Order: sequence, then structure tokens, then C-alpha cells
Amino acid sequence: MAELTNLEEKLAEVVGLAMAAQGAVDKISELPEAEEHSALLGKMSDEAAETEKRGSELIDSMEGRKTAILEKARETKSKATDMLKTYIDEEADALDGFEFLTMAEAGEVGHWKVLSQMAEKAGKAQLIELAQWALPIQERHFSDVQSTSLELAADEDPNSTS
Repeated sequence: MAELTNLEEKLAEVVGLAMAAQGAVDKISELPEAEEHSALLGKMSDEAAETEKRGSELIDSMEGRKTAILEKARETKSKATDMLKTYIDEEADALDGFEFLTMAEAGEVGHWKVLSQMAEKAGKAQLIELAQWALPIQERHFSDVQSTSLELAADEDPNSTS
């Protein structure tokens, strides 16, 4: 595999996280009590797919690097998917799912901010534009899943046993 620059690696990571997000949302949609949040989850999945598409199109324009960048993206997707499998087991419910999404979305926001900073420093207009498009979406996803987690937690009996 070709050696990637820090900026190329970060681009691969955000694309890989967008790939993983789609699977995570699908998995969480199947959890007990998650059906009432299907509109939110569906929108998040669609936006993750669009993020993956836009990121992949940008990677495709990078001559001589795209294979290595896409390989790194798939590696990131695999790692994120493994985290999901570890966190969401057969006993998981919607609250568990949204807590996982809160962690995942916070991570995506952080990655996009780092990519944006690096792209600015490198003067890479296409990456700057992609980050300016994606970051508000990721920030909204984080806010939405955090709010939903708190809403679900408010419905929990804190004195009940699992």
C-alpha cells in the first residue's frame, strides 16, 4: 500500500466512518423501541451515504492514491463496525443504540474538524468544501442522537434492574 499523507489518511477515515455509520444506523433501527425514531435514523443513513459518495468521488480524483486511500477507508469501516458489534449485543435496546451513536457521532465530528483544519493548512479547496458541507450535518447528527439518548433515558426507571 502506498504511504498516505496525514491529510489523505484523515480523508480515508471520514469516508470509512460514513460507510460504517450506515451499517450502525441499520443495526440500531432493529433494536427494541427504536421504531419510533425511524425517520431520524433513515435521514442519518441517507446523509451518511451521501457523505460516503461525495468523499469517494473526491478520492477517485486523486490519481495514484485512490486505491490506498480507499483501502484505509475500508480498514476504518471495519474497526468501527467491530466497535458496534462489541457495544451492541443481543440484549441491547434503543437507549444502548443511541448511546453508541452519540459516541460515534462525536467521533465523526472530531474527525471532520481535524480534516477541515488540515485541508485549510494545505490549501486544498475541494477538501475544505467537502468539510464545510459535512461538518454541519455531523454536528446535527451528534445533537440529534444525544437528545434522543436523553429522551430515552428520561423514560427509564433509574431504580429498575436490568
